[in-house]
Amino acid sequence: MSRSKAILVSAAIGWAVASAPASALDVKLEVVASGLTHPMAMVSPPGDDRKFIVEQTGTVKILGADGKMIDGDFLNIKHKLPPLKWEFDEEGLLGIAFPPDFKKSGKFYISYTGQLRGDADLGKQLWYAHTNYVTEMRVSKDDPNKADPNYERIVLAIDWPQFNHNGMWIAFGPDGMLYVSTGDGGYANDWGIGHNVTIGNGQDTAVLLGKMLRIDPSKGDPYDVPKDNPFVGKSTHAPEIWALGLRNPWRCSFDMGGSKQLFCGDVGQNSYEEISLVSKGGNYGWRAMEGSYCFDYVNPNNHPKTCNKTGMTDPIIEYKNCSNPDFAAKGDCEGISITGGYVYRGPHKAWDGVYFFGDWSKSFMVAEGVLFAARKQGDNWVKETINVTNIPGFNDFIMAFGQDNQGNVYVMGTRIRGPNGEQDKIYKIVP
Repeated sequence: MSRSKAILVSAAIGWAVASAPASALDVKLEVVASGLTHPMAMVSPPGDDRKFIVEQTGTVKILGADGKMIDGDFLNIKHKLPPLKWEFDEEGLLGIAFPPDFKKSGKFYISYTGQLRGDADLGKQLWYAHTNYVTEMRVSKDDPNKADPNYERIVLAIDWPQFNHNGMWIAFGPDGMLYVSTGDGGYANDWGIGHNVTIGNGQDTAVLLGKMLRIDPSKGDPYDVPKDNPFVGKSTHAPEIWALGLRNPWRCSFDMGGSKQLFCGDVGQNSYEEISLVSKGGNYGWRAMEGSYCFDYVNPNNHPKTCNKTGMTDPIIEYKNCSNPDFAAKGDCEGISITGGYVYRGPHKAWDGVYFFGDWSKSFMVAEGVLFAARKQGDNWVKETINVTNIPGFNDFIMAFGQDNQGNVYVMGTRIRGPNGEQDKIYKIVP
């Protein structure tokens, strides 16, 4: 969620269209949950109609199968988080994932930014912001709506240079493996403390930052690397890497239908926002590329006409970012920070295969979020804006999206930049 780049100077624009799309998709938004603080994700476990809602501040709440919030927290890890900045922050509790055997094992996984590990080396102790964790948790034996507060197993720990560009979306794929998205380490331009000076972390195959990782936490200590990961056995690559070249993947999802493709929104720097289909061994360009354009980390607003794009995959959708002064002046920009969504597989058949996503906002200072829909037409994805017919002028900051086991898609919105307030809502997208 590289919203901070709007302070540093940011990014944004959708797929192969140079201006805002002329068409719009009419939808309604139905409130299904309220009184929340910065919801980061909403996930239903396999075969379970409860919806688990992740709040950035460190709690997980449950929306019951009856559509009512269950009293109290399912999980509370506020004590494990660094103090969150009230005005704006990208740290916190960021993700939750349920394995295929959740009903039997009761185990689940969370991702969060914790205090920097005490055993990190001296240089990191002096300069690094925090450690990003993926940990294994389990449900209480006494109450299925409560997590066991006395159990946690650390699966993955990555020391993080800056407070931003964490990524840390997690989910089990259709293959039963755990996928973990990681940002490039923060700040801007994939440069600075904790970044590869020559090529940036996104292209550095020896580090786990700026990547999509794939591991098996059900085996090994603390996990196994699947033997069919693309870079297993290569001394130049970390074996956990499934794909590389990501800047700040905010948020990703597997399509419930079709060929179960992995969609990922990757927040850009100052000029282009993108959605990519992430596949085995793919390289999505950062920091050599921003979207489908060549990138110069020293002059981020000016894109070289030529560069070495060998082996790099262009996004399926990209659009212009209002942080680029030229785009803002022309009025053809559409946001500053993309928010990846989900492919609709619900009961409204006219929407089957439509990918719903959004942009956090066109402005950092006030809420000007934008909702989008994209359909595949031939070999291309065509983007539309969304018109919310029952809430005229809807423009919340778009935090994240969710999906239930019936294939319906939900959007999480807030009116406040920082993680505070208990006034945020989750909406179901309906015709």
